[in-house]
Amino acid sequence: MVENRPVLKFFTHAFLIVGIALLLFPVWVALMASTHTGAEINGGASLLTPGSAMFDNYKAALFQGKVAGSFPSAGKMMFNSFLMAMVIAVGKIVISLMSAFSLVYFNFPFRKTAFWVIFLTLMLPVEVRIVPTYEVISNFGMLNSYAGLTIPLIASATATFLYRQFFLTIPDEIAEAARVDGAGPWRFFWDIIVPMSRTSTGALFVILFVYGWNQYLWPLLITPDPEFITVVMGIGQITRIVAEYPVWHLVMTITILAALPPALLVILMRKLFVRGLTESEK
Repeated sequence: MVENRPVLKFFTHAFLIVGIALLLFPVWVALMASTHTGAEINGGASLLTPGSAMFDNYKAALFQGKVAGSFPSAGKMMFNSFLMAMVIAVGKIVISLMSAFSLVYFNFPFRKTAFWVIFLTLMLPVEVRIVPTYEVISNFGMLNSYAGLTIPLIASATATFLYRQFFLTIPDEIAEAARVDGAGPWRFFWDIIVPMSRTSTGALFVILFVYGWNQYLWPLLITPDPEFITVVMGIGQITRIVAEYPVWHLVMTITILAALPPALLVILMRKLFVRGLTESEK
């Protein structure tokens, strides 16, 4: 039992408040900067108080093309990021579910070898295999395409490993009961395994969506066409040309817009996310 010590409780909450303030201060500055005009920011206006150009800035960033140079609108870049994140998250979950199911419930030659080969790929992130992966995608003619953005990233050894470990904890009696009732492998997978994995799938979806949304290096390499620029990639490129196009107010606006989808997803799925990391459906 934790003792009720007022002094310790006070300092604990004080450190927590200070930590939250330090974490949110840059976000607050970016939010306030997104409400000022470019002239106000370049003129040294205070970025701790809101300005009067919030509506105009967000309208310009979301719907007007050529935010800086030849860049598309933030709405188009966010659509590219959303599509990439969704395909990566759903693709990783589907492939990992089925691969883990086959590794646990099917007997085939070199099953354990196949698992360890998949597991060893954890030591080969995208950055390590990016050159041969780029060559393969180029040979298949998938440069400057949504397929090139997503297909190389939809396999996940981590999700496969987590699902496999979860499936190993499911009692064998459940599989035997399903077999006695006449359920085939597909029905057992769809009607029993998938519902039992709901919380784990929810937690993985949040992690994988944020992973796909925050991709920078792979889109930068695979899509030189401005029409396929993702929002994270766009922010990085726009900030390098602000000397020529002083649009810091739009850069901050796009930054806030880029942070909204993953933040909203985490907030909306926070209960399922926590349950998926701490509980199971068994």
